[in-house]
Amino acid sequence: MPILSSAQTNPYISRSPNPPPHLNDGRWGEMIQVRVGPEENVYVYHRCFKVVLGDPLVAPGHSDGLTANCLGRWSGYPPILKFSPEGTFLAGFGAGLVGRPHGFNVDHKGNMWITDVALTPGEMGAVVHKIDPEGELLMTLGQPGITGQDQYTFNRPSSVIVAENGDIFVADGEGPNNRIVKYAANGDYLLEWGTSGSGSGEFSTPHDLAMDSQGRLFVGDRGNSRIQIFEQDGTFVDAWSNFGRPSGIYINKATDTLYSTDSTSNANTNPGTRRGIYIGSARTGDLQYFIPDPDLGLADQTRISGASGISSSHDDTVIYAADVAPWRLRKYEKQ
Repeated sequence: MPILSSAQTNPYISRSPNPPPHLNDGRWGEMIQVRVGPEENVYVYHRCFKVVLGDPLVAPGHSDGLTANCLGRWSGYPPILKFSPEGTFLAGFGAGLVGRPHGFNVDHKGNMWITDVALTPGEMGAVVHKIDPEGELLMTLGQPGITGQDQYTFNRPSSVIVAENGDIFVADGEGPNNRIVKYAANGDYLLEWGTSGSGSGEFSTPHDLAMDSQGRLFVGDRGNSRIQIFEQDGTFVDAWSNFGRPSGIYINKATDTLYSTDSTSNANTNPGTRRGIYIGSARTGDLQYFIPDPDLGLADQTRISGASGISSSHDDTVIYAADVAPWRLRKYEKQ
């Protein structure tokens, strides 16, 4: 059984992160995800620059986390930004392709996988895109701007991840569907599982996906304040409730280190759990470290703060955190 007590130690020191590129007018948009690719390059997925301030349910100076998008005047900005491990800006991708960025991953071949939860009827949103390392669109799963719950239609796909054999897993979780859908590498539908609920194999906003060295699928079941683990055929393995209320999860397959970031817990939502980054073992479920949300003191007065996206370097010495409402990228180094 996993150790359930919260980790007390924090050996990580905050460092200056990659600066936003001049391509984006030298600023960040709302950060929804950050990933480290197979060559240690850092990819940021953000919601361009429509930010709405003044919401009484978020920290002062933070955006509302609900309305930012890459539509209209913001469509010319690339929502994917690629940096070298040293922080040099390398390239931007996806301008005009997505309306409201959400899920993001980089597969073992360097392909970028993104989800769009905008809903522009018949035009954009409710889809998953595959983009090659040069930025060319290779595949789209779902029907742009059309919602549903069948084999090739999503509501609002929240996350996507690809197995070593190329199989594709989509969390259809930002809307009411609450399911995981599996496709072959060529996009053919294979199977699905899940429905709304709190039992084993049921979900309440499956928000992010990760995969360990054994190929097991980890689902950040945010609404149920837990991580559920499955075999790739949907067989339930276990559920862990000691990694916060996960908005974002990531596993370094080389070490099976599990990172989970909680951006929503407070006295009213998942009481007794602190917002921040939980770090532990994907093999045992035991916690090792905890990095508190920089705005932890405002947790009871605000709906969201801190990171919704998380990743690490291949040796676990560096952590990157993508903050939605504060629209910032954080970087930590392990001492």
